[in-house]
Amino acid sequence: GKWPPDHKLLALAAEMTPEKVAPLCYGPAVSPHLAARMAGEDIDPAGLVAHAREQPERTVVVEGVGGLLVPLAEDYSVRDLAVELGMPLVLAASPGLGTINHTLLTIEAARVAGLNVAAVVLTPWPTEPSRMELSNQETIERLGGVACESIERLPAGDLKALAIAGAALPWCDWL
Repeated sequence: GKWPPDHKLLALAAEMTPEKVAPLCYGPAVSPHLAARMAGEDIDPAGLVAHAREQPERTVVVEGVGGLLVPLAEDYSVRDLAVELGMPLVLAASPGLGTINHTLLTIEAARVAGLNVAAVVLTPWPTEPSRMELSNQETIERLGGVACESIERLPAGDLKALAIAGAALPWCDWL
């Protein structure tokens, strides 16, 4: 099996329609501001915020579409959306080479904007992590001052394994 696109996977997990989970979808795999421009559209930041706040009783997951500083609109980034929503962040990062710098820069960019970085999840975590991967996890946790968990590589398309892996994370403590 294959993993469905993120918005469809989140829709399955949230028991919602993909259109409700991701009200804006574009064809090319490029940054949202460029994808919208290529489709002859503009992304309205106020509309994104309103959509995220439609159901205040639900936990809202905002997927970072490429990173915290990626523009959603010409002058509006994922970070700007996170600030407006006032949500804690859980960062997903690769456990391999380069992740210390990439992850710590993202943590710093979030904190400069006043955001709470609740945790980092390293994925896919190898069955037998190397000394480097173990060191990366410890270093991010120590220097980033943040909980650093991991999720192993899951069989593609195995929704049950994904649910089990997600439930094993202390996400309630993070939110």
